[in-house]
Amino acid sequence: MKNSIHNFRELKVWEKGKNLVVDIYKVTRHFPDEEKFGLINQIRRSAVSIPSNIAEGCGKGSDKELVRYLKISLGSTYELESQFIISKELEFVNEGDFENIYDKLIEIQKMLYGLINSISK
Repeated sequence: MKNSIHNFRELKVWEKGKNLVVDIYKVTRHFPDEEKFGLINQIRRSAVSIPSNIAEGCGKGSDKELVRYLKISLGSTYELESQFIISKELEFVNEGDFENIYDKLIEIQKMLYGLINSISK
């Protein structure tokens, strides 16, 4: 395993994932109160799972384990994408916030795919 991959704080995808979590928390503050233990909780958990699994995979010490955790992180991006689409359809999130989050999610998905592919070679 390369040193830069071993240190999650040096990975741009981890940084982008962490920043996405901050954005998600800010946007979901404006959701209806009755969603506090529903959609808000699910969205936040999915978002936090993205950088958390990247970090955990980096700490496992093998490329095989890192790839496994990167795939879990990737799955969380799709879970979050689905939940955020639902939130938009329920009109809990405005178009600008949706586009901002959605664009960042797609970028993170592409970066995760790229990292998984480069490690798996």
